Amino acid sequence: MTRSTPAQPWRHRVRRHWPLLAVTVLLLALAVPAAFLALPGFLAPPPAAPAPTVPAWQQPPATLAAPGGLAPLTDAALRPDRAAVTAQLQPLLTPDGDGSFTGLVQDAITGDVLFDQGASAARVPASNLKLLTAVAALRTLGPDHRFSTTVVAGSNPNQVVLVGGGDVLLAAGDSAADQVRGRTGLATLAAQTATALAAAGAAGEITVALDDSLFSGPALNPAWDLGDVAAGEVAPLAPIALNAARFAPTDTSGARPSDPAITAAEQFASQLRVAGAAAGLTVAADVGRSPAPADAATLARAESATVAQQLDVMLQDSDNYLAEALGRLAAVASGRPGSNDGATDVVRAEVAAAGVDTSGLALEDVCGLAMGNRVSALDLVSVVRTIATGADDRLRAALAGFPVAGLTGTLDVRYQDPASQQGAGLVRAKTGTLNTVIALSGYVVDADGRLLLFSFIGNDLAPGAAGNKAAVDRAAAALAGCGCR
Repeated sequence: MTRSTPAQPWRHRVRRHWPLLAVTVLLLALAVPAAFLALPGFLAPPPAAPAPTVPAWQQPPATLAAPGGLAPLTDAALRPDRAAVTAQLQPLLTPDGDGSFTGLVQDAITGDVLFDQGASAARVPASNLKLLTAVAALRTLGPDHRFSTTVVAGSNPNQVVLVGGGDVLLAAGDSAADQVRGRTGLATLAAQTATALAAAGAAGEITVALDDSLFSGPALNPAWDLGDVAAGEVAPLAPIALNAARFAPTDTSGARPSDPAITAAEQFASQLRVAGAAAGLTVAADVGRSPAPADAATLARAESATVAQQLDVMLQDSDNYLAEALGRLAAVASGRPGSNDGATDVVRAEVAAAGVDTSGLALEDVCGLAMGNRVSALDLVSVVRTIATGADDRLRAALAGFPVAGLTGTLDVRYQDPASQQGAGLVRAKTGTLNTVIALSGYVVDADGRLLLFSFIGNDLAPGAAGNKAAVDRAAAALAGCGCR
């Protein structure tokens, strides 16, 4: 019998367990790389993606800046060259399709004309006409003038008369002394009236009448397109209205009250009904028109925001109703009728008295809605120059109302594209937009510190063509960046 060697049992065990050993080795080979991959997850979070680079001008300041401000304008600033300015603007001021542009650029201090493209031609100005209305209002009424809304005793002890004195920015609720729209609230006026009636011993049902006789003539201008009226561009004119003849202070478009004065009077009667209930007073539902008796006792009175504050709203928002009301109020202040004819007459007269040549001026309204209006770019620059640098410092009150490019008013969402961005925050101008009209008139300080005045007017344009508004914005922005020599 042959005896086994000592190695035989070991080899036999290896051969018997070889499949298991092979699997174990394979698992270890797979497990080691997996461990290296998984280990960082147990030791530390994965590295964060690189933080986006924040521009220096967006980062919090490390130190406080030294106090400072803008240097005053000076005639020593370098003057632009006319040929250089013209070369900048001519390629920009072109229509998108039909129509044409006229324009003028002038140095505010010297009066030098730096660009003239048909500037003397009479054109439809759209809402740029409101600049002329602002001049007339400031010259006849003054920047600090306020309009009174009063309630007086009527023809019998149980009648009160609400008298419209020119405030068309009334609010339905309480007065807000820090506001322009709604500085006078009908709820506050009604509470004052109820207190006065109770003190006088009034009892029983009170009737409310409306006296809106301060304005005369047609309440709707025959030169206005009825489609514009239906669309809410304007409403029948009266010397008293809520929210500039809007149903709500937040409304900026759409239908308006068909009779803004009666709408305001009915709101007053409703507020008086609430205020008088505690004193046992009732108020009739119907409101009619009736002139206030001569020398009637005043029961309540409230004052509007100043003319300067209202002009800010008119120019910033391009409010047609407010412009027409201020035009009629300027007419009354000058001794003219409070009508459309009185308003156009006083605007023409006061602009001429301020030193602007009005020989080519044609006015059908004072808000710019009528297509029969005619004003040249030269006239508009003359008006802007009179406001900015003229001898009558009352007119400076209009400067704050010019919308600021990219920031305020009707320019708040313009000057966003790269071609006009350099004008954002610098260009200050009144806009004008009708179906076939684009206009922009205002002022800007150029890159060298010169105050430049400009007016660009497009007429007979293709309706809705986006390039026309872009054209006037690019032209004004080019002036802002101009070192044109």
